[in-house]
This record gives sequence, structure tokens and C-alpha cells, in this order.
Amino acid sequence: MEFLWSGLLSITWQQVVMYAVGLVLIYLAIEKDYEPTLLLPMGFGAILVNIPLSGALNQVMTGVGETRGIVQWLFEVGIEASEAFPLLLFIGIGAMIDFGPLLSNPKMFLFGAAAQFGIFLTIVFAAAMGFDIRDAASIGIIGAADGPTSILVSQVLKSNYIGAIAVAAYSYMALVPIIQPMVIKAVTTKKERCIKMPYQPGKVNRFTRIVFPIIVTFVAGLVAPASVSLVGFLMFGNLIRECGVLNSLSETAQSTLANLITLLLGITISFSMRAEYFVTAQTLMIMGLGLFAFVFDTVGGVLFAKLLNLFSKTKVNPMIGAAGISAFPMSARVIEKMGVAEDGTNHLLMHAIGANVSGQVASAVAGGIVLGFFM
Repeated sequence: MEFLWSGLLSITWQQVVMYAVGLVLIYLAIEKDYEPTLLLPMGFGAILVNIPLSGALNQVMTGVGETRGIVQWLFEVGIEASEAFPLLLFIGIGAMIDFGPLLSNPKMFLFGAAAQFGIFLTIVFAAAMGFDIRDAASIGIIGAADGPTSILVSQVLKSNYIGAIAVAAYSYMALVPIIQPMVIKAVTTKKERCIKMPYQPGKVNRFTRIVFPIIVTFVAGLVAPASVSLVGFLMFGNLIRECGVLNSLSETAQSTLANLITLLLGITISFSMRAEYFVTAQTLMIMGLGLFAFVFDTVGGVLFAKLLNLFSKTKVNPMIGAAGISAFPMSARVIEKMGVAEDGTNHLLMHAIGANVSGQVASAVAGGIVLGFFM
């Protein structure tokens, strides 16, 4: 009983805030179905690591000595020492992606590149607001709405705000269906949103599908060597999918591996959500800057599509540009729903998927470029 009371009395108001944050994340995961495989373990982990004298963290106890906490151990092994968890997740993501719509319409590569605009704009703003340049670079990556890349970049750059960056990245990734429509409508007209783009699928042969991930790895590695781990694992997963001789491994990577690593990553990243590091004014600033980056990634893709329309006879629906972010396939689905809402016969899904999978590659390359500049 004495230990219970000492534990209750040692709870700080910052820890209470983190309990609330954890419960909100769990609520969003269960009731709203927002990225449940990540937000639920992150929310529960935020509670675990903020219980006074939590056994989930390493600690020295009188008469016992040092105890090994599982969450801290997972963080040290799976993220801090090797960045293994985010990279292994990229194998599963790569195995899920069908690059066919992109390969049949290579122009969609441009939208993936354009939709990284907010990343670099935010790095400048974050640095101007007083953040260390490495922290600023890590914050900027939030704009891609790519959680694993955000975690990997912030860890490699030794950012002081890994927890806040991870929460922001996955939160905005989950909120794509809410945020993107508002942003898109703010920078497009109804006439532009009604532009039709009939889908004429080009034939993509097996050889092209197999060679593509190999070529992308070479090109990305030569352009941005620091991106090799990110892009390479993504492309390795895709090669497993497309080679045709590892079907069982492809299915395992898409389901068992991806789900297991996602769960472990979610609860492990909670190590960076300890109250003394998370409940700060900087966390609120990071959430705001992350939203800014995400909004301007979307805006950058849309405006680039509008720019292309000035010089092209065949018009592109500007909403396609917004799908160039990395949140696959949520962003593509958002564009499809918006197109149908404006005109019931306007189906943009396959074009949007092409831009969306391009964003997966582009965000990984952008992460590599940032690492190359600021490591």
C-alpha cells in the first residue's frame, strides 16, 4: 500500500497529459479506425512508459540493481542501434505496391517529386524558428505523411524530438481523408476538379516489372547514396512481389511481417514519448510545422499539375498532384472520392494510384537527400 501511494504521489502533471494523449490515440485507433495497427500500440505505449518507475524502462531499483525494460530494449535494438524496424517495414510496404499504373503512365513520376515541396520549405521555416538544423530536417520529413521514413530520418540525425515527429507523421497520415480535401478545394476550382482523365492502361510486361525495382535502386543510390537503405528495402519488397517465384514470401511480407513490425514499431517508438521529453512547447510547434509541411506537400503537387496544364493539350486533373504524397493508398482513394463527388462519371483512381506509388519512392529519396545533406 505504501508503494502504491508513493507511486500515485510521484505522478507529474506532464505524465497525466501523456495518459490523456495515449487514451486519445487508442480512441482514434478503435473508434475512428485511424491507422489502428500503429496508433493503438503508440497510445498504449505512451501510458506504459509514463507510469512512475515503469518496468518497461531500464531503471536502478534499491536492493535489486538495474532492471532491463522491454520497451527501452526494443528501442535500443530495433531503432537506435540499427534502424531495423523502419527498414524491415519498407520490405512489407514494397511487397504491397503494384507499380503497374505508374509504369504504364510514367508522367506520374513528376507528381511524386513535386509533392515533396513542403518538406524542404518546412526545413527552412523550422530552422528559422530556432530549431537545430538536424531537428528541422527531421521535422520537414513529416510532410511526406510517411511514418517509417520520418522515424528513420529523425533517428539517424539524432533528433531530440523523435516521439513528437512520429506522432505527427502518423497522425497526419491517418487524417489524410480529412485534411487533403480541404486543402485541394482551397487551391482548385470546381471546373478543374471536374477534368476527366479516361484511363487507358498500357501493357506492362513481367520483365519491366522485375527490372524496375533494380533500376530505381541503382538510380536512387547514385543520386542520393544515403537513400539506399530506404529505397533499397522498398524495392527489394517489390522485387519479391514481382519476381513470381517467391509468392509465399511476398504474402508473408505483405501481411505477417508488415503487421508484426508495425505493432513493434508503434509500441517501441513510445520510448520517445516520455513526459519530460514530449510535453513541451516544442512538441506543439512540431505538430504545427508537420501540418504545414503536409499541407504544402499537397499544395505543391496540385500547383505542379496546374502548371503542366498551361503547356499541355491533354489536361491533367490537378487533384492527381495531391496524390503524390506517400500515404498509400489513402490519398489515391481520397482523390477518387472527390472526383466522383464532383462528377459521378469521373473516375480518377488509377491515375491517382500512379501518382501515389510515385510518392512512396519520392519520399524515400527525399529522406535520403535530407540525410545526405545533414548527417
